[in-house]
Amino acid sequence: MLWTVLLAALLLLVLLQSQVCVCLRELRQSAPVSNATQRLPGAIIIGVRKGGTRALLEMLNLHPDIEVAKAEVHFFNLDDNYRRGLGWYRAQMPLSLPGQVAVEKTPGYFTAPQAPARVRDMSRDVRLILIVRDPAERLVSDYTQVLHNRRERHKPYQPLEQLLMRDGQLNTNYKAIQRSLYHLHLRNWLRHFPLEQIHVVDGDALIRDPFPEIRKVESFLHLAPRIAPSNFYFNQTKGFYCLLSEGHDKCLDESKGRPHPELSSDVRQALCQFFREPSQRFFQMVGRTFDWC
Repeated sequence: MLWTVLLAALLLLVLLQSQVCVCLRELRQSAPVSNATQRLPGAIIIGVRKGGTRALLEMLNLHPDIEVAKAEVHFFNLDDNYRRGLGWYRAQMPLSLPGQVAVEKTPGYFTAPQAPARVRDMSRDVRLILIVRDPAERLVSDYTQVLHNRRERHKPYQPLEQLLMRDGQLNTNYKAIQRSLYHLHLRNWLRHFPLEQIHVVDGDALIRDPFPEIRKVESFLHLAPRIAPSNFYFNQTKGFYCLLSEGHDKCLDESKGRPHPELSSDVRQALCQFFREPSQRFFQMVGRTFDWC
């Protein structure tokens, strides 16, 4: 009888120890989750509008050490949002763990005169990502988005060439042209941040072959290379690269890849000629060249 009681007690002790080990293991596994919190971003995609910011953000979201804000926050470029304070801005960020990088993107930041100083006041160490593409192509894409939005609201909008040309001359006051003057906007950012803190992504190269550009961003963010060529595949139907992760694929929505209006050769030549000098200034500022018209 005594041996039976001792054996039962021993079995009970072993069972309790097993349960304690399970509980401790589960506690260790769940402990990092309790450390997840909304932090100010360690990196911001500041622009440029219609340069590929959404595609870039979705690609970076493949990295396990990156958490991205799902929506554009417009904190540093809209006064009403900025007056809400950093507490409000932090509340727009995703949950992230220690060691992870929270990333938000608002392409309106790049051209907003007040944005660079406001970002610096938040953090002098934040890393900035700028994605650019051929300024003429960016302009056409910009127009295409505005045209779509106007049509959605059943509002009229002028043809692109009417907006671009006035009395046979290029209308350089057209907002889409002004947004493509990258050197002017970058100059404003360089008054507040060193160039080493701003990584420039080639948006045209990102479309042609995403992986090399993403690898450069991983390095810029001091992250281990975790995104692989196998995470990308070319979708023949859509005509651009889509993402593949853990057996699930994801493509950008129907707003991407819209057909663009055709420009006459004369208007396109006028655009390319106008952008030639501003582009050269931008190349000199960033210390590299791009294959633009």
